[in-house]
Amino acid sequence: MSLVIDSDFDGGNIRCLEASAPDRIRLEIVPDAGGEFFQWFYFRLTGAAGKDCVLRIENAGGATYPEGWNGYRAVASEDGADWPRVATDYDGRVLTIRHRPAGDEVRFAYFAPYSMARHDALIARAGKSPVVDARPLGTTLDGARLDLLEVGGERERTCWVIGRQHPGETMAEWWMEGFLDRLLDPLDAAASALLERARFRVVPNMNPDGSRRGHLRTNAAGVNLNRAWAAPSMEESPEVFLVRAEMARTGVDVCIDVHGDEGLPYAFIAGPEGIPSYSDALAGRQARFCDALVAANADFQTARGYPPTPPGKANLGICANYVAETHGCLAMTLEQPFKDAANAPDPRHGWSPARCRRLGRSCVEALAAVLG
Repeated sequence: MSLVIDSDFDGGNIRCLEASAPDRIRLEIVPDAGGEFFQWFYFRLTGAAGKDCVLRIENAGGATYPEGWNGYRAVASEDGADWPRVATDYDGRVLTIRHRPAGDEVRFAYFAPYSMARHDALIARAGKSPVVDARPLGTTLDGARLDLLEVGGERERTCWVIGRQHPGETMAEWWMEGFLDRLLDPLDAAASALLERARFRVVPNMNPDGSRRGHLRTNAAGVNLNRAWAAPSMEESPEVFLVRAEMARTGVDVCIDVHGDEGLPYAFIAGPEGIPSYSDALAGRQARFCDALVAANADFQTARGYPPTPPGKANLGICANYVAETHGCLAMTLEQPFKDAANAPDPRHGWSPARCRRLGRSCVEALAAVLG
């Protein structure tokens, strides 16, 4: 059976330069629309059962975050469910993956993929809850639905939770599964108490077009959505335009924007330090959230993260900065690693969908600390 490399499926991204032998597979990642960003890869190898494969991604050194390859291991799956890490090394130019598949078909990815079919199933499952109103806010440039889940009855306070503005950061939607499964569990006392305090508006996938296209950071127009919040448009960034308009209608008391970080091997929070209205009171609310999350989840930590933005220097095109400044509320970016978590390593899976889901569940306690 001849070797075949392909990525013509939801979220796929690779270009095969050569597959003349199992130990001579040459690849390159295809840039996002707009050509500025690339790092996400997801592809299938067929015909290499029991063979020692060497796959070289030759343009890895030119990726958007080349430092992200240091200490990184790719994931591989033969069943689409379990995504263990496999041997990977980076020489400053080429990312080399070594693996011996047991079967004829194996998939490799930058992180465990989260398909749009799984997204649709998540929306359908959540929509069956009696406390959820599931509806589209509108459509994207490729004609996809931008799904919104409104959770709980009308309350004085409103909490917004969004994820996957950067489509290659699939850990954001794995996080959403854990968060929603717990929030919608009628037998979970902490979740029920939280829904007595606030109504939640959740957008599990802000970038369905980029997700399908296999992009790292942009939508169909090549726009980085998490830099478009100051002045979005229906022509280039309808996803942000629609959510921002709905936020203006509902108000925002707390906002979490869920992401993944290519370089840092930690789960951490980035707050809106640097916005003009940043205050000690806002800093205190963020500290309460982080302290509660540290207590609830051993993977989360506060020692490592981004350096605080100097006063008055915040980029208001970033979601958390824009929302905090515009609505006078606590808005935060929650980051998860593409690698393993250095403070709590897992040799087989590294940072994984299961750990994303657990972190999502733990955020119920953290939100209770700031909405109490």
